[in-house]
Amino acid sequence: MLDLGRLRALHAVSVHGSVAAAAIALGYTPSAVSQQITKLERETRTTLLERRGRGVALTDEARHLAATAEKLLAIVERAETTLEERRGQPTGRLAIGAFASAARGLLPGVLAELGHRHPGLDARMTEVDPHLSIDLVARGMIDLAVAHDWDIAPLPAPEGVEQAVIGDDLCDLLVPEGHPLAARASVRREDLAGQRWICQPPGTVCHDWLIRTLRAAGCEPDLVHRAEENHTQIALVAAGLGIAMMPRLGRGALPAGVRALDLDPVPKRRLYALWRTGAARRPAITATVESLQRHWPGA
Repeated sequence: MLDLGRLRALHAVSVHGSVAAAAIALGYTPSAVSQQITKLERETRTTLLERRGRGVALTDEARHLAATAEKLLAIVERAETTLEERRGQPTGRLAIGAFASAARGLLPGVLAELGHRHPGLDARMTEVDPHLSIDLVARGMIDLAVAHDWDIAPLPAPEGVEQAVIGDDLCDLLVPEGHPLAARASVRREDLAGQRWICQPPGTVCHDWLIRTLRAAGCEPDLVHRAEENHTQIALVAAGLGIAMMPRLGRGALPAGVRALDLDPVPKRRLYALWRTGAARRPAITATVESLQRHWPGA
């Protein structure tokens, strides 16, 4: 009989594309994941991974086995959900994925509360880009995701994934002291033409939102600096190198030399909790969603 843990490791590699990424998702070391795959190859007498440059690729047999593993893992999840539901208490392991500012500004309090209220629940968080988290939920790699969308780019929820609103995160315009806009109480989007911008790299939700928002207002943005971390962007603003639009969640206190201005209209992103329909009855899901909504700063 094939070992479920080894099938889970193969499935993780198929979803994440590498042993290293699979290890992060599973909470193991890359060596441990490689060992699981090697044992599965011995069990099946089949080559499952092939070297491709510095990485690995799944063989045709491995892709077939990974697809079967996904179905088996879904069956196991349903069984675990039924048992937890019968107990009536949140128990077992719960894998949570959250984007960076939610992981910093929301999840610490939620995880602490879950650990205090439900000692039988082992909730574990991984920082995940919101572009990826929904697919990871749909494919069973994480149990619950905290993701977001913007007012001009709604969040798609695929079939088999449910969602609940956590709250709305407002966005401010950050400018250095001494900037021509710094004396204003609020700024309209049409007033932002000709500015030098600090933003996230291309391909991120926040970068795409900034581009689309400014173009809709008739402004072609001059993106002079790109940084993933909000605190890096704030430091660049403080140095007088540009301006930035930034949500409030997880931002923390602004340093001297940086002012936050209201935008008119105020941009916002909406945060959601997402989980698989098959796990909706889990008390762990219900307790976590309720905790997320309780800890929302605007609650």
